[in-house]
Amino acid sequence: MLQTNGKKLFDAVGADAVFTTCDYMKRYITGFATENGFVLVDKDGTYLYTDARYTEAAEKRLQGTEVTVKMVDRFSTPYELLKNYASVGIPVAVTSYPEYKKIEETGVRIIDATQAFRDAMAIKNDWELSCIQKACEIAEDAFLALLPEIKEGMTETEVAALLEYHMRKLGAQGVSFDTIVAFGAHAAVPHHETGDTKLCFGDEILMDFGCKVDGYCSDITRTFLFGDDGKHEEFKKAYNAVLTAHNLVKEKLVSGMTAGEADALAREHLAKEGYGELFTHSLGHGIGLNVHEYPSVRPKNTDTLVDGMVFSDEPGVYVVGQYGIRIEDTVTLQNGKVKSFMS
Repeated sequence: MLQTNGKKLFDAVGADAVFTTCDYMKRYITGFATENGFVLVDKDGTYLYTDARYTEAAEKRLQGTEVTVKMVDRFSTPYELLKNYASVGIPVAVTSYPEYKKIEETGVRIIDATQAFRDAMAIKNDWELSCIQKACEIAEDAFLALLPEIKEGMTETEVAALLEYHMRKLGAQGVSFDTIVAFGAHAAVPHHETGDTKLCFGDEILMDFGCKVDGYCSDITRTFLFGDDGKHEEFKKAYNAVLTAHNLVKEKLVSGMTAGEADALAREHLAKEGYGELFTHSLGHGIGLNVHEYPSVRPKNTDTLVDGMVFSDEPGVYVVGQYGIRIEDTVTLQNGKVKSFMS
């Protein structure tokens, strides 16, 4: 059942009201997506203000929750409402300068709620976790459905389109990001731009993909060979090192570790195997309504990882002009230990 986050956020901010027009933050607070309008939370409740295009769907979706839907004109402005409060918390980091100035002109005291939003969004409730679980299941099932359809001569774009089709067919609302499909040496570019390169027997394939369920993202990377032409001994050696590093994180990461300590679990193993300088990005990133959000699981980051956080476990090795390997699951911390959303 949908769990909304208005009260949780209001308590964290410590202002007389919380206000935002940011699309994903409105969705975080209310559980409903709307391209316009705003959300206001105060001691009396959570209010979603939107126009007639969305009110019927919003009322149906939010029935039985703490959220009250209020219809306003599509072009109305919310700033007069803010004059009813002495202080208002807004996420300054995602508030445009013109909007900030209009809020400031009301005379209300502005409290920056950016960190309160960040910290609240980092700890997922049961409903959010269930959405991410479903998004991971759809992405994984779509990948398995795709595998027997991959044929020599297909382009990277064709494979990406087929995968996205399967995710949609299985119930995804959309993709988490532009699907990455990289053939051969293209996999050495961590964020390769999927193109018209054709698949040949013996190529490696790297696929980085994910989908959304109720706005919440999954993020997965798989690397494999399209047939073995006997020229991939170094690739296989590196693959085993990356897979071991990936699994070490699942086995040894516990709640209370810092993000830097988590990153080191994988990085130190790859360094021991001779691949340290070839692991060129962080171990992972937070995943939720955004595919990249807090926390950042990177070297020397002292932020503490705790139960309820969701992030990626994605060590990699990249040899320019030759091959690239990344193995990525979306994971969470539950009861002090890593729980993968992948089967």
